[in-house]
Order: sequence, then C-alpha cells, then structure tokens
Amino acid sequence: MEENCIHISKELPVAFGSFTKQENWDYFFTLKGVDDFSEWYADWPQLRTLLRNNLSFPPPPEELNILVPACGNSRLSENLYDDGFRNIINVDYSKVVISAMMKRNLRGRPAMKWRVMDMTNIQFENGTFDAIVDKGGLDALLESELDSRSGILYISEVKRLLKAGGKYICLTLAEPHVLGLLFRKFRFGWKVNLYAIAQEPSSGTTKQHTFMLVAEKYILTVVSQVTSFMDEYSVESHGYQVQKVFEALERENTVRAEYSNGADIWYSLEDLKQGVKGDIREIEPGRAVKLFLGEPGVSRFFYTGELLDAERGLAPFSDRFRVVVFRKAQTCQKMLAIELPKWFLVGTLKASRLLMIVLDSSHSNVTWDDIVKGISCFVKQLTPVETGYEINHVASTCGDDLVDGVKQRNIVHEVKTALSGTIYVEDVLLDMHPPKHIIFRRLCFERTESWVHSEVLLSAQGPNETSGQVEDKKGPAAFRTRKKGKQKKIDSHSSGSHSESSSGQPKFERKVTVRGYHQGLIAGLLLFSVYSKRTTSAGGLVKTVIIGLGSGALPMFMRSCLPTLRIEVVELDPVVLNVASEYFGFTEDERLKVHITDATKFVREKANSEEEGNNSFKVDLLIIDVDSSDSSSGLISPEADFVEESFFLAVKDSLSDKGLFIFKLVSKFPSVKGAVYSKLKRVFSNVYHFYVDKDFVEIIFALKKDDPVIAENELAEACDALARSVEHNSQGWAKRALHNSKLIKPLP
Repeated sequence: MEENCIHISKELPVAFGSFTKQENWDYFFTLKGVDDFSEWYADWPQLRTLLRNNLSFPPPPEELNILVPACGNSRLSENLYDDGFRNIINVDYSKVVISAMMKRNLRGRPAMKWRVMDMTNIQFENGTFDAIVDKGGLDALLESELDSRSGILYISEVKRLLKAGGKYICLTLAEPHVLGLLFRKFRFGWKVNLYAIAQEPSSGTTKQHTFMLVAEKYILTVVSQVTSFMDEYSVESHGYQVQKVFEALERENTVRAEYSNGADIWYSLEDLKQGVKGDIREIEPGRAVKLFLGEPGVSRFFYTGELLDAERGLAPFSDRFRVVVFRKAQTCQKMLAIELPKWFLVGTLKASRLLMIVLDSSHSNVTWDDIVKGISCFVKQLTPVETGYEINHVASTCGDDLVDGVKQRNIVHEVKTALSGTIYVEDVLLDMHPPKHIIFRRLCFERTESWVHSEVLLSAQGPNETSGQVEDKKGPAAFRTRKKGKQKKIDSHSSGSHSESSSGQPKFERKVTVRGYHQGLIAGLLLFSVYSKRTTSAGGLVKTVIIGLGSGALPMFMRSCLPTLRIEVVELDPVVLNVASEYFGFTEDERLKVHITDATKFVREKANSEEEGNNSFKVDLLIIDVDSSDSSSGLISPEADFVEESFFLAVKDSLSDKGLFIFKLVSKFPSVKGAVYSKLKRVFSNVYHFYVDKDFVEIIFALKKDDPVIAENELAEACDALARSVEHNSQGWAKRALHNSKLIKPLP
C-alpha cells in the first residue's frame, strides 16, 4: 500500500470529538481497521536518516530502549524495528489498536512490545528509556489551545522516563502553543535541536510542514540555545508556517540568552579529574566546588551538588569523607546559596570532606537503592586518597532534617494523584533550644522542588492557655521516619499526635503564620493597601484570588485575620482540596470559595472580562502560591508558566486599578531570577521586593498602576501609617507584619 501523509482533520471521522477520550480512539480504529491507514505528518523515507542520526549513541541500536507513545496504527515502530532497533515498547490509549497491532506484528517482529496505557501516566520506572519517539502524540493532546494540562503531564512523564543522555524526539506540526510548551519545558538541562522534515513535492503531503524537535537530557545547570536546521525548500514552500516557527525560535533564544547571562560556574567530574580546581584526590582546606554528576551511558540520572573541604581549624574530624543526600531541593539550594550554613554543616558532621548531593523533582519515586547505585561510581572518584567513604543516610530526607532541625516525623497520610504526584501529610517535631514540644503539620508534594508547600501549627491549647502559647507536653505516640518505598498510612484522627476537637479533627492555630513567605506576603498586602488607600469593591470586600490551595493555611489565616477580604482560591487538583479539608480542617464559606480549574485559564478570563463589559470581575489582589514541579525551568518557585511575559500581561489586565500582584521567587541560578526581573519589568513599572529565609526566598510585589512610581520616603510614610493602624493589635502576626513592611524596597 502506498503510504501517504495527510492532515489529521481529513483522516478522522466528522463526529470524532475530543482527541483525549479513549472511547473516541477505539471508535476511530474500529471504524478504519488496522490495515486501512495513512501516515500522518511524514513517511519513513523522509524520516529515516534524521532518526538514525539522532539514535546513534551508546548503546548500539539493538540494545537501545525505545518508547513510542500514542503509537496508533502508524508503521513508524515497524520501520524502526526493521532498521535494527529491536527493544521497542509501543503504548496507546486504545485497546482496539493495540490488540490489532500486536496481532499484526506477533510473528514478523516478536521482540516488539505493545501496551495499553495513558501517555500522561506511563507505568514504567524512572530512567527506563534511551529514547522516546513521538509522532503526533503531543499535538493530539494539545488539540485544544485552551487546555495544556494533558500536555504538561505527558512532558513530565517524558522527562521522568528518559535516562541521562536520553532523547525525546517529537514529530509535530509546530503550532505556536505546542512549540511554546516544548521550548518552556526543555530549557535547563536539555540540548534542543529543531529540524524541518524534507518532503517530496510529489508525495501528496499536507500543506502543513512537519518538524522534528529533539531534546537531549543534559546537565541540569546548563541553558543552551535552540539550534535550528531549516532548508531553503522549507522556507519557500511553507512560508507562513515556517515564518511563525522562526519567530517563536527567535523569542525562545532571546529568553535563553537572558537565562545564561551571569550563570554560576559548575564543574563536571571530568573537569575536576583534569585538575581545574586542583588535585581532587587530596583535601584542600577551604575548597568549595559546585558540580554536576552523571554521564550518558553510565548513569540513569544527573545530580547537582557541592564539594566542600573543611578548614583546618575545624579539626579533629571523625570522618575523612561524608556524603549527605538532600531530597528537598529548596533546603539544599539554600545551603548552596548561603556560605555560613554549609560550612556550619561541615563542622557539625566533623567531616574533612563533605559532598552534598541534591535530588530534584526528576528523582521522585526513585528508590534509595537506585540512588546509591547511581552515585556510587562518582563518589568513589571523589574519595580522598587512602579513604573509604560513607553515605550518611538514615532517611531520604536526612540532610534536610539536619538543616531544618526536624527531630521526629510522623507520616499521617499519603496519596498519589495523576495531577500532583505523591502527596504527604506529616507531623514534625522540631529540635528546639530550649526544648519545646511544638508540632507542625506539613503538606508535602514529592514532585515539587520545594517539597514542603505549607505547614500549620498544631494547637496545644488547654483550658488555661491562650492562642499562640504552646507549652511542653508529652510526646506523640507514634513518630517515625519517612523512607522510600511503600508507606503505611496512619489515620490522623487516631495518631494521638496532639490535641483534638470534639469531632476528632486536630486543632490548628489559625492566627499563626508559620511560613516566612506568608508573613512577608501579609506585610506587603497591608503596606500597599495603606499606601493606595484601597477602597473595597466587592460589597465592601477586597476581591482576592490565590492560585494554589495547598493545605489551605494561607486563605484560612487571611479569612480569620483580614475580615475585609473576599477570597477565591484556584486549585487544579481536586485531591488537594480533599486533603486540605480532611487533614488541615479547611472549610469554605461565603467569604472563601475554591474553584477547581486551570489557573492560567482563570486569570485570562478575568483579564478579558473588561472587553466583555464585566469590569466588576476584576481582581484587587492576586497571589501565586504554587511551587515548581519541573527542575528544567531553573525555578524552585513559582511554576515556570507563571513567570512568562504573556502570563504577566494577563495578570495585569485582570487587576483592578489599585490591584496588587504577589508571588514568591526562588531559584538556584541568579541568571534565572534576572530573566524573570526583565520580563516582569516589561509589564509592570511599580515593582518591589522583600527577602525572607536568609535572603534565599524573595517576595515580589507588583502594582497595576504604572505611575507614579513610589519613592522610598513614601514607602516609609506608608509604614508609619500602617503602624498607627495596627497599634492596638497585640497579636504576633501584626507585629511581624509591621516589622517586615519596613524591609520592602523597590526592585532595582
């Protein structure tokens, strides 16, 4: 049969419906049959050379592990198999097509495997594949420009499944919203090439051109330019489409240049072995080296960290060489960014050499045994002469607990969702001086770079105690350490960890803000409200939107302590709402509502409300409280999509005239923060900031009004006015807000 490449819309039935529904694909393939097909996008002769070139890396072709998602009835994997690539697994949502393709290839290609799977939730271990070859799968997921959730989940799976040095090969029509997502999601730690597929004029191909984007899993600390390969025929024959691709490419490379400027210097193990920082086999007191570990074909994963050789004054040493693994990227990156704490840790561990290794979101669900196996060969090469080495690991968060001062922890609940990954609820007892029995309940997302999203103070309030005063009490009945692997869920209502209400729910201190970010946020909210002499606009209430529910600690505190707010929370995952309600006592009422929807879509609807004559939908206060789930963005907080210039524009349009936009900015790379500043200042003129957590966490405040720009003396006057307004408020949060408000400065 002649294999023609035709446009999808001509190939599908008129009443096909959504591209993301399994029953629609079953209907489609039942209607057509497996042998009645036409290749979408490009034929094998046009793909063969490019595919072979991009699949030419160790191991040899017959040993490469290749995944073909959304395989359909395409002959692509059959052609790859016949060309020498034998370890191929095909997955598709449709049981009909998988069954048919399995029967078709059972005798002729017996080693090829077929699985029914949702490509946004692929059931294979991290670091399984050398290559993922996608022919139109991402395009189908992103058929609707308004909803990118499925595409984001799928790309997260791609990143998780690829080995170090592995490649994602995506055949696409490169529509702007598809190419934009690909560029954003493959920035830090990926080499990206973009090809235009050569097509024969006589082959009856679609008017739309086909492109191949190849993203190679590379070193996490590197941002490289996207390299394009376009021939003259591509430009001349597909002028408008290719022009749009060139425009998107130019914009993306401009962004990547901003990210690269002033980047920290990170060294590979090979660099160190060649002596760029002295003889690495000898301890050199005071030496500190930021490094990345990992090698394609040798290790499944890449790692980042820092090597520290202790000063002589810290002797005597109990260990020659100590390795500490950090699960929470934010904890360790804070250590890497601030000089004093990391050297303090060296002294605390009494190690003459300390290697701190960071696990990020790409290592979620990886067992500790796999981590040890992955880093062992690198650790041995960093071991000083005549020294053994020890990996200090009591639990997967042992390094984090050392820094955070966690004495004991109790996992109260664990649940896994398709949208958020694994979610933990844990009660932690801090190692405090002098000793106090104070317990915090935390919400943790395993996929996010910060790990701990929010926490609340469990109340120990008795008949003679006042809110916020917590006395030492008998310890909890069942504290234990979190370990990787399957967890035993403990019922929060019977754990005996702290005092409970008559309903069985633990009591929470609602008028205490635990997170430094939340304390700084409240300070800025009050300060700029006083400055602008904000008048309420929603029936006497300030319309407030918080993106990201988490435990509900922030909106519950704001409802309790700031009665002039009417709060709407936007949360993507309904399971998060269930966890907040059941384990953190979150409740809704007339002043606090939750919307389960996509945040970007929600903000854009608010932004477009004025055009539709609904100016009353505008927002007075918009807060982002979402951490990054993608290490390749270079961000720990917020999610990368929320610092794109297009999103900033939508935010500004969604705000009322006196509107205020607040978000937390955390990154391990100064260049990333600089790029965010640049994009932010192109949209907002009145921008201010405030540092918390030893200057590692930065809170950004942006006013809708471009002028007049607030001078520092005017900020000081607003602080004085704020002091007068809270002088009769004796609660701790008000005093902290007044103190923090004086530290808010214009963003340089």
